[in-house]
Amino acid sequence: MDRNSKGIRDMNSGLKILIPPKACHCITRKKLVVTTLAFLLVAGVPTRGAEQAVSVKNQTALTLAQCIDIALKNNPEIARTDWDFQTSLAEMNIAKGERWPELHVVGGYSHYLEDRLIPPRRTGTIDALAFTDDLLRGSVVVSMPLYTGGRLRSQVSAAEFLAQSSEQRLRRTETELVFNVSSVFYSMLGQREVINALVFSRKALEQHHQKTLDLLKTKKAARVDSLRTAVRLADIDQQLLRERNALDIRHFVLASLLGVDQQEQPPQIDGELLLVDAPADLDQGLATAIDQRQDYQSAKSAVDAQRARVKIAQARRLPQVSARASYGNQWGLDSSESNEVGEVGVFVDFPLFEGGRIRARIARERSRLKASREVLRKLQLRIRLDVGTATSNIQSTLARIGVMEKAVEQASESLRIEREKYELGRGTIIDVLDAQSALLTSQMNYHRALADYNTALAEFHLATGHRD
Repeated sequence: MDRNSKGIRDMNSGLKILIPPKACHCITRKKLVVTTLAFLLVAGVPTRGAEQAVSVKNQTALTLAQCIDIALKNNPEIARTDWDFQTSLAEMNIAKGERWPELHVVGGYSHYLEDRLIPPRRTGTIDALAFTDDLLRGSVVVSMPLYTGGRLRSQVSAAEFLAQSSEQRLRRTETELVFNVSSVFYSMLGQREVINALVFSRKALEQHHQKTLDLLKTKKAARVDSLRTAVRLADIDQQLLRERNALDIRHFVLASLLGVDQQEQPPQIDGELLLVDAPADLDQGLATAIDQRQDYQSAKSAVDAQRARVKIAQARRLPQVSARASYGNQWGLDSSESNEVGEVGVFVDFPLFEGGRIRARIARERSRLKASREVLRKLQLRIRLDVGTATSNIQSTLARIGVMEKAVEQASESLRIEREKYELGRGTIIDVLDAQSALLTSQMNYHRALADYNTALAEFHLATGHRD
């Protein structure tokens, strides 16, 4: 679209017609109205009124921002990833909790085949001794790790890194959903404009068909001209059916992304395709992506977490020191005697031989660390590819738009000339129909290129980690 062109909007149809800047000063209001009507009838440019053919009545149309907001709230993939993030937070709290003392109440009941002695509270007399074969116990036990060779600290670090990785995966899933919704939304806008172009091209052909019939009555046209026009109308009808079906499918795709119940009517959209400026940081896309891509940050956190897991495996070679204290009582069910029991101690667990399991665990975690580093390196290459592809698509579609703008203008003028020649008896119906087909193709390609350009911008934001 020419940046210097001025837009003139028809008050009845809502159509915005682009007038080259050199021609704006020499067009009067009367000429502008005549030019607008002639352009609508001859060139077959779609107007806002045609949107009624593809919209559902009594349903609120959604803007792109509203679609994204609904999708972020209802999409099941977002909900699943969010629950995974909550799970990682719980795992982190579990790892942190293992550093604190544990307090338990322990109780039990035992029945013995032979009587067991219950030591009395007061000693010195044999009569104070009590025996029972049913013993009931209850104690309060406190235990606390004193030294684990850094295992608990590494477990906390690993859990924190995994929580960060899970959060970044959630953010990346949201970014991908925003792109998917935007892509379908722009595709629907482009498809709607394609349908509008077909509708108004059909109207223009119907009008030309009527003129052909009028010329046929005055024997200024051949019957074959009418037949060829009717064949072209039938071809446009089948194109309309195909494009409307494609639009219906996109409605269902959008409903699925939004998490809308399939039994409900698919959502309608409200918006228009605009030729916005390309991002200013187009050349800095790779550097931006490395800093902001959520999946890259997630992979880095995963590498850090795996590095902590290696330390956890190495810590199993070192002794584990813990403190334990308990206090309680035991009672004989067939005796009135009870006995208080308690203990305080420090325990050391030093692995001497475990059949090579510790060494194998260390080797396993180191292998996983190397694999996670390769995943990170692969993602760097993927980011370079994504950014390069998105940048190339933006430049390519922008060039396509410029080419198709000129093609639409040239096809419109060609159609006008061929119709005038035909009405004056100097042209053939084949030339008119070919010119009409060329104009329709140019219009459809223009709208599709504009939709592709907006999608390419969304793809660039996805590649660089921007959600909006």
